[in-house]
Amino acid sequence: MQSMKRLALPMYDIHHPNTQALSAKLAQRLQADVEWPEDLLKHWHASDLLLSQTCGYPLMTQLPEVQLVGAFTLSAPGCDGARYRSWLVARAEDEDRALADFRGRRAVANSLDSHSGYNALRYLIAPLAQDGRFFSATTLSGSHRQSLADLRAGKADIAAIDCVTWALLRRHAAQELAGLAIIGETPLCPAPPLITAAQTDAQTLATLRDELARLAKEKAARASFITGFTVPTREAYQEIVRWEQQAAALGVTAL
Repeated sequence: MQSMKRLALPMYDIHHPNTQALSAKLAQRLQADVEWPEDLLKHWHASDLLLSQTCGYPLMTQLPEVQLVGAFTLSAPGCDGARYRSWLVARAEDEDRALADFRGRRAVANSLDSHSGYNALRYLIAPLAQDGRFFSATTLSGSHRQSLADLRAGKADIAAIDCVTWALLRRHAAQELAGLAIIGETPLCPAPPLITAAQTDAQTLATLRDELARLAKEKAARASFITGFTVPTREAYQEIVRWEQQAAALGVTAL
């Protein structure tokens, strides 16, 4: 394990002390260095990556070489074991509206390669679109947290927000949800995968899985809505690609 050193849990760093505690426990047990990457794609592609968490969409579309370690089972509202969803979020003034009522309005998403913020919302609006369009404009914010800020500021009208992110914000930064309301939801899909580099050997992979299962039983994990660890097949994440394909079949390739 000496050659594998990079370790990060970048997907849900909402309450930094929690993320630090989880990362530190893993790093100590795995003799790794915790990384706080700014360029996630570069980080995920690193040949010396020991452990990180990514999104199911880049796993299937941009990271063919990485190995799937597993996924956490989650207890946040909206989750079902190792499956999660996004909430459709708008300002409270629109809380009685359905998704169809947002035709011609403005969406915001965290990034093009996000399943929870972009791919899932595209899947939902595809049957409602006309000539491949539903929203009048879509902006990219860089993060779910910033998407919520843009909604509050009136820069956009609707967003799809990862339900774990929402639950963590409700617990640790409830003011960031003030004036906002959940008006719908996406279907469930496989939870964000934990990955390691292609070069990681089988023994190390087994050790990673053992340590993640052990970590998931600890109090520090509960604070992040982690209840367990499981090892889905890579094929399970093909579901995410099918959502993109089904939207494209309806003529919708972008939000």
